[in-house]
Amino acid sequence: MLPRIFLIVTLALAGCNSRPGPEVLTPDTSQPPAGARIVRVLAVTTRAPEAQTPGSYGATRAASPGWLSYEVSVPPGHQPGQIEWPDRSSSAARNFVVRSQTLLSREGFAKRLPREGVGLYIHGFNTRFHEALFRTAQLSVDAHMEEEPILFTWPSAGNAGAYLADRDASDFSRAALADLLRLLTKDRPVSKPVPVLAHSMGARLTMETLVQLRLAGRGDVLDRIELILAAPDIDIDLFRAQMASVGKMRHPITVLVASDDPALKISSRLAARRMRLGLADVHDPAIQRLAVESGIRIIDITEVETRDPAHSRYVGLISGEAGTAADVTLFGEIRQAGAFVFNQVGGALNSIGGALAE
Repeated sequence: MLPRIFLIVTLALAGCNSRPGPEVLTPDTSQPPAGARIVRVLAVTTRAPEAQTPGSYGATRAASPGWLSYEVSVPPGHQPGQIEWPDRSSSAARNFVVRSQTLLSREGFAKRLPREGVGLYIHGFNTRFHEALFRTAQLSVDAHMEEEPILFTWPSAGNAGAYLADRDASDFSRAALADLLRLLTKDRPVSKPVPVLAHSMGARLTMETLVQLRLAGRGDVLDRIELILAAPDIDIDLFRAQMASVGKMRHPITVLVASDDPALKISSRLAARRMRLGLADVHDPAIQRLAVESGIRIIDITEVETRDPAHSRYVGLISGEAGTAADVTLFGEIRQAGAFVFNQVGGALNSIGGALAE
């Protein structure tokens, strides 16, 4: 009993660092400074609005999804991989700021989807609404995305001690995510799939949604997405069962793992030491077989050097801190299934194991 209490206390203490509040969503209507980049983010949320903070969305579950559009200003001196958070003396010249927020209907949201394509981000455990919004804008800018960024944000409590509540909240959001994926892939050519990046517990939500779509006979949706699971907080046996239901994807799933991820180690211990997918050892023959048989790519990014914690190392990788080839390797230029190690020098992937499926 004592070790379990210790782990819960550790999680709670991890969340005690100062974090920005929902006031950062207050629109800044001043003239943007020269060199600022304005990013439009379309957002879908299963969070209910917070009555005490207009324009904010918290951990309460909404009766129906909300559809929104934001404009976020990224400062001229922005550093790749970072979010320059607003503070008491914030300025669009130095900080990320929201310029506008617009409430939409589902139909209005659909009309705003650009023809040239979109990219979807699904956040993980212990993430507040405004943190997910600004992270989406940051990734879009630093990854030089040509697609317009879309955020799906589920009602995480934004509290490190609310692990089980967050898992339930992510399960609550499956139907809404499935509906969004149907909307984003409608009339989209199979040759130009929607890139989807799902982090941590958001990866579990995404995989459960893929299972739901497959069982509903919506293989047309699955054929039009290309999924990256970053530090997935998924029981590895559950993942095997999910892949058995989903089957091989037309566009292979990429799984980013790291052996030094402390958040996933705690998650594993809380789950009676059940292994998490995000901790998978690419040198393990069983993991190599899982990759080949499932038609997925498992990439070890433990050696990637970034300023981010291990559980968020994907941010530095996708933001260009790990080399200019990162975006190429992650989004499909490597067409093989198998296990790989990311080599920061030159952004290359080194294959592990001999039997890789073309």
